[in-house]
Amino acid sequence: MTTTLPPPPSQQQQSNPATPEMTPLAPSALTTLLSSTTTTSAPPTPLSANTIQILHNLQHQHLWTSLRVHDLHLPSKSANEPEQPLYLISGIPPHHIYIHPDEQLFMLERGLREDDVELERMFVLPTVQGESWTLRKLAGVFDSLPEGGGDGEEGEVLEGGGGEGGKGEKAEKLREYYEYRGKARATKEWGGKRLLLAMVDRRMGGDGTVVYYVVQDGAVKPRQN
Repeated sequence: MTTTLPPPPSQQQQSNPATPEMTPLAPSALTTLLSSTTTTSAPPTPLSANTIQILHNLQHQHLWTSLRVHDLHLPSKSANEPEQPLYLISGIPPHHIYIHPDEQLFMLERGLREDDVELERMFVLPTVQGESWTLRKLAGVFDSLPEGGGDGEEGEVLEGGGGEGGKGEKAEKLREYYEYRGKARATKEWGGKRLLLAMVDRRMGGDGTVVYYVVQDGAVKPRQN
């Protein structure tokens, strides 16, 4: 007499056609963005993919607005070498990233707060951790930036706060501030050009974290406490 043993539960599940199949995970927002910006005429490069990743980080994590990507072509070391392509990102941050100490003192003496001063367009230089940079290459990036701040636009005097007398007084102080700021930037009294260096961790085991550093053109005068 022979007895037919039932198949193991695992085999029953495999042979059951009603078992639901595993659905693939949906791509991340960054992966979707990289795919949507890929064209057959211009395949993505590590440099462009890194720029898009930082652009996505600025927009969705740090809430920057009016973001743009600018093409840079730095001069090569010799005539036989091609120009070095680079990208710059510019945008308006939700708050002031850096204010020179002398500029802060000027504002405090006139009772102005950071919120009273109009936000400016700031430039971001995409890079990855471990990428080598020379002073010549970095100086070429600063030479490509507009003079003054942002796109060279002048600050706008915003009316608001207090009664009519308070509005007029604050507006006059803001006009004085913007006028002096233009002179201070021309003489570099409040520092020279500055940008954010965005560095992505893509080494082995890196999680793609983006860290931002404030980089200024020229020597920064040390301050005494």
